[in-house]
Amino acid sequence: MTAGAPLLEAADVHKSYGPTAALSGASFSIRAGEIVAVMGPSGSGKSSLLHCLAGIVVPDSGSITYEGAELTGLSDARRSALRRSDFGFVFQFGQLVPELTCLENVALPLRLGGTRRKAAEATALEWLERLEVGDLSRKRPGEISGGQGQRVAVARALVTSPRVVFADEPTGALDSLNGERVMQLLTDAARFTDAAVVLVTHETRVAAYSDREVVVRDGVARDMAAVR
Repeated sequence: MTAGAPLLEAADVHKSYGPTAALSGASFSIRAGEIVAVMGPSGSGKSSLLHCLAGIVVPDSGSITYEGAELTGLSDARRSALRRSDFGFVFQFGQLVPELTCLENVALPLRLGGTRRKAAEATALEWLERLEVGDLSRKRPGEISGGQGQRVAVARALVTSPRVVFADEPTGALDSLNGERVMQLLTDAARFTDAAVVLVTHETRVAAYSDREVVVRDGVARDMAAVR
C-alpha cells in the first residue's frame, strides 16, 4: 500500500435485507491515523456501512478493500481472524462479558489470538491504566458504572493494537460528561497508536472529535469535506 493511500475503502456498495435497501451505492475511505465520523438519521444505513467495512456483513455488490486487498473475497474464517487482529470494536452498550473481570475482558482478544495469559493480562492492565480504570481490573462489569464500563470496552478494542477501530454510537448510553471523557480517551489512544477510527454517531458533539464527517442518507454516503 502506497503512502497516503486509503487503509480501508468501500466503492459503490449495495446491501439489501429482503426488499429493504440498506445501502444504495455507498462509497467511503479512511487512512491510517484518521478519525472519520459517519453520521445520519436512524435507518439511513450508517450501521450497515460499518458492518460491511468490518467484514461482518458481505455486500450484495461493490467492493471493500483493506490494505489494498479485497475484503469481500475472503472466507468467513479469514474475516473473523482479521477482526481479532486488525480490527477493534466499541459498541453502544460495551458488550463486556459479565462473568469475566474487567482485566479478563480486556485480555480476551489477545487470549483468543493465542497470547499466553500472563502476557495478555499484563498488556490488558497497561490499557486499563491508560484509560484511567486500572483500579477496576478485578471487578466485574456489573460492579462498575456505565462510563467506567465503556472505558473498559475501549481498552478491549485497542489491546491488540488494531489498524482500524469501529465505534458504533460509543457514547449513546452515557451522560454528556461521561461521553465527553470516553471520546477524549478513545481519540487520544487511537492517535497514540495511529489507528484509524470509523465513528458512527448521530451526535454533533461526538462527531466534533473526528477529522472529517461522512453523512449517510438513503443508503448513500456523502463526504462533507468534499462538499465544502
